[in-house]
Amino acid sequence: MAYGVKLHVWGDYACFTRPEMKVERVSYDVITPSAARGIVEAIHWKPAIRWVIDRIHVLKPVRFESIRRNELKECKISTRAAGSAMKNKTTNSLGLYVENERTQRATTLLRDVSYVIEAHFELTNKRGAEDSIGKHLDIFNRRARKGQFFHQPCLGNREFPAYFSLIESDADFPDSELTNKSNDLGWMLHDIDFANQAEPRFFRAELINGVIVVPPFRSSEVVQ
Repeated sequence: MAYGVKLHVWGDYACFTRPEMKVERVSYDVITPSAARGIVEAIHWKPAIRWVIDRIHVLKPVRFESIRRNELKECKISTRAAGSAMKNKTTNSLGLYVENERTQRATTLLRDVSYVIEAHFELTNKRGAEDSIGKHLDIFNRRARKGQFFHQPCLGNREFPAYFSLIESDADFPDSELTNKSNDLGWMLHDIDFANQAEPRFFRAELINGVIVVPPFRSSEVVQ
């Protein structure tokens, strides 16, 4: 794949939350394709391109850890509260709102994770005459080499930063501890179908010799 990229991603902690867990967070065993897409998009994204995740290489054994964190029961401040703060020209009432909604919840997360993301991009119908595969590939590679990003890539949650380095086309992959490891990981979130009322879509994730092959989003292997 001439316009594909390979990105080594790692971090101290990660949490790729299972959507069926309504109250307390429980992470999938490995990074989801949607989270992987979020990382490459953080480095370079434009309306002219659409990122597609092809394969995920899991380099380290799955290690879970349970912690308790302060979270908010409601993530949004009401329009009424925001309007009142604007009228009074103070945010003191918003601070009280946040404190009243704070609660402590358990999180089952991953620790010491490392992956290689193989991905490519496609040009969309929003591309212009100046957009080309070569142009956007060069931009991504240049930014990834320098460690640049538009916003901090994360491993599921914003408080878990993702560190990354570009794997050049002629370079070897980082060493993997799971080369001979295979496992059925069950149903995993593939991505959100924003064109169809933001419906989540899932696929059967299989780890084969440390690698998950991600099926195309519109294939029969991906279901609602």
